[in-house]
Amino acid sequence: MSDSGGDMMHRKTLPVLFVGHGSPMNAIEDSPYAAAWREEAEGIPRPAAILSVSAHWETDGARVTSMRHPRTIHDFYGFPEELYRVRYPAPGSPELAERVRELAGGEGVAADESWGLDHGTWAVVRRMYPAADIPVVQLSLDRMRQPAEHVALARKLLPLREEGVLIVGSGNLVHNLPLMRWGEVAPYSWAEEFDNHAARLILAGEVEKLADYPALGEAARLSIPTSEHYLPLLYALVLRLPDEPASFFAEGIALGSVSMRSVRIGACGK
Repeated sequence: MSDSGGDMMHRKTLPVLFVGHGSPMNAIEDSPYAAAWREEAEGIPRPAAILSVSAHWETDGARVTSMRHPRTIHDFYGFPEELYRVRYPAPGSPELAERVRELAGGEGVAADESWGLDHGTWAVVRRMYPAADIPVVQLSLDRMRQPAEHVALARKLLPLREEGVLIVGSGNLVHNLPLMRWGEVAPYSWAEEFDNHAARLILAGEVEKLADYPALGEAARLSIPTSEHYLPLLYALVLRLPDEPASFFAEGIALGSVSMRSVRIGACGK
């Protein structure tokens, strides 16, 4: 790695985060979730770089952003104009992208200079690090892989935790947009059931059971109608070290069917 990559070495092992990102409006509204993300960033060591696995970048074959200046992608519609004016001009890191490719080895991660930072990344990271002065790289979700294959790839990224890289999975544990209900509404019973069941499995370190989510029953089927918002959770959970704590820094179900549960793997504290 280059000198900038070398700055990642000899740092305290960083935690790993999964953030339930929910609506893009959390990027600009003073929601309790945005406040929790900010407080989480204030309580952990400042990273040298961030590697984000976002629900909103699916590709055929894994890819990692390798440009020095990633664009801000507004990959949504029907929101206030204020949201479309947001830019998050964090630098990229070709060095980190190459390190990800090196660690992936035979998993075949290609360099990408066409994507950028989608709202699964910037809507979260701008609340955590508003100065946009930490390099950010995205790793795509390869839609051709089964959950167990995503777990295998994620395991290869473990050395990054000791190299100053904050790994952030961004999605939602429960995410059923066709059934969401606007306003302050009670969660669906199945959404609450699966959110609580998954929380117990997370604390117990049952990654294999969580990866085999179709076997978790009807509540899981309704909570995960498609996998893209769920898979980033697996990328975080598989990087848990033996005897390392797991905890939650945000909880709640929005719109009836979107879990905002956010997970920290590793101890908090600078």
